[in-house]
Amino acid sequence: MDTASVTHKVTAADTARVLGSGDLAVLGTPRVLAWCEEATCAALELEPTQTSVGTRVDLEHLAASPVGAEVTATATVIHTDGRLVRFQVAAHDAGGTLLASGEIRRVIVDRERFLARIAPVGD
Repeated sequence: MDTASVTHKVTAADTARVLGSGDLAVLGTPRVLAWCEEATCAALELEPTQTSVGTRVDLEHLAASPVGAEVTATATVIHTDGRLVRFQVAAHDAGGTLLASGEIRRVIVDRERFLARIAPVGD
């Protein structure tokens, strides 16, 4: 199984108040999710012509983290089916407290072909 972790320190920019997901100065769920997705990307070994896109998220944010806390998000591949990759994700603080857990699905795509299907906005 492929596993990758990323570690970040919670800053004021990572809080629910700043991210618009609440009004408290604690780690916001959108940032926890972003860090978990970052770990999924790090766990993939892709060709230069490939990238991956997120398709499904199931994440429980279980505990609050204050500004200054160190958080490590870890993603482990639990299943692959062709281009589909499923990851088990978890985020822990430096003391080992489980902050979030769940599953994220990504699909591996050809970078150029994917972008060619996106219609530009405006003129």
